[in-house]
Amino acid sequence: MNRINEKLQASKKLLSIYFTAGFPSLNDTVSVIEALEASGVDFVEIGLPFSDPLADGPTIQASSTKALKNGMTTAILFEQLKDIRKKVAIPLIIMGYFNPIMQYGVTKFCKKCAEIGIDGLIIPDLPVQEYHSEYKAIFEKYGLINVFLITPQTSEKRIRFIDEISNGFIYMVSSASVTGAKNTFGNTQSSYFERIANLNLKSPQIVGFGISNSETFKQATTYAKGAIIGSAFVKHLDTFGVSGIASFVKKIR
Repeated sequence: MNRINEKLQASKKLLSIYFTAGFPSLNDTVSVIEALEASGVDFVEIGLPFSDPLADGPTIQASSTKALKNGMTTAILFEQLKDIRKKVAIPLIIMGYFNPIMQYGVTKFCKKCAEIGIDGLIIPDLPVQEYHSEYKAIFEKYGLINVFLITPQTSEKRIRFIDEISNGFIYMVSSASVTGAKNTFGNTQSSYFERIANLNLKSPQIVGFGISNSETFKQATTYAKGAIIGSAFVKHLDTFGVSGIASFVKKIR
């Protein structure tokens, strides 16, 4: 069984942390992952930096710019992660845009992910229909879960199609905006979380965008299986470095 599916069976609410590979320093990638696992995080989303992001807010954009200036590339990331499964056991997901994956070669990319122990991919700009018709067989051949995003504006018909073809969790974007930390969620987001829960989908939902502290984590997981923290963690990592990771996670739950 894929590590993501194993983790989704846990009775607790799940915490996923996103960070940008090669940030703050080029060779921090593995150290960040190891520290996150040691701190009790359930998933790690490894951001593949890209020069022209679509959904990233200013904090993650800045981290991607820094990582690229540090010299991070797809090939370097795979080299850094080649022995990662000798060190960590939790699910690892690469999150990035489709352009670098296409440049690397989709089949080659998926094969490499399988070789080093990556469990899934999140590709915000890969259309669901295109994935289903063109790439699903490749992902499945290499045992990779593709995680799809939904937003408050996603139609029920599309949500149910995504649920049907998903074999992991659904990434539930909290609001129609770019990534960025918030101190609390309003009634609009709470109603959205409840509405999706009432659809009784087969795929668990994990909420992303706007999770920054214990309050937003609890709000996001009232109905959902878990929550993802990105911008708030990246900002903390930039300020306190790898040594400050445990203190950040401890404050969330």
